[in-house]
Amino acid sequence: MRIATWNINSVRSRIDRAIDLLDRENLDVLALQETKVKDAAFPLEPFREAGYEVAFTGLNQWNGVAIVSRVGLDDITVGFPGQPTFGDPAVVESRAIGATCDGVQVWSLYIPNGREVDHPHYTYKLAWFEALRDAAASWLAREADSKIALVGDWNVAPLDTDVWDPAFFEGKTHLTPAEREAFAALEQTGFVEVSRRFIPDEHTYTYWDYQQLRFPRNEGMRIDFAYASPALADATTGVTILRNERKGKGASDHVPVILDIAD
Repeated sequence: MRIATWNINSVRSRIDRAIDLLDRENLDVLALQETKVKDAAFPLEPFREAGYEVAFTGLNQWNGVAIVSRVGLDDITVGFPGQPTFGDPAVVESRAIGATCDGVQVWSLYIPNGREVDHPHYTYKLAWFEALRDAAASWLAREADSKIALVGDWNVAPLDTDVWDPAFFEGKTHLTPAEREAFAALEQTGFVEVSRRFIPDEHTYTYWDYQQLRFPRNEGMRIDFAYASPALADATTGVTILRNERKGKGASDHVPVILDIAD
């Protein structure tokens, strides 16, 4: 089984790339973030024609998550218990969707950016992490041997070597101790971040800003990860980061991360 996660940065703008990715990498499941489309305008037909079902949620032109699967799409859940609200009026943003795909509970997650350290969005980000940790712990407490994948854009660089220049981010989000502690707290529930297990290399990135030639200069960040429950971690046989997906006309600023799962 092959499960991929990708911040696509607009599914309508990159639908052709998504369909090509599914075919080229022989993917069974693709978790998407930043689909940036309301539900009524989601491009379903190209996925259906390619043999995939889709679960998605999008309230407006921002955020949005989806799960694309050719191996079943059951128990679809929009949002997780305790997911915080944001804004005025306060809403549960389209940042989390889960579904069972051939026995694996897949969650596509788009963790809040945080914006600035003194911004309410930063406090919201930390609260979001805490709620996710509590939900993840409850899932494992209910069924310890369940196969669960928490994948997506985490908007945290856990190590200094996950960014091209730590000094550039001093005083900014994504590298603060509180964010890193919130990210690491998932491990306390029993979940394992499996991409690092297979790709420990320093300066291996999943995101490059569009500005200032960041990609040609390889000035990137590693912020897309995959947390797996113990049973799923044991079944994971490999991880691939598709760096070349950042190349070419109309590329997303993120690249896919693929998990290979044994039957």
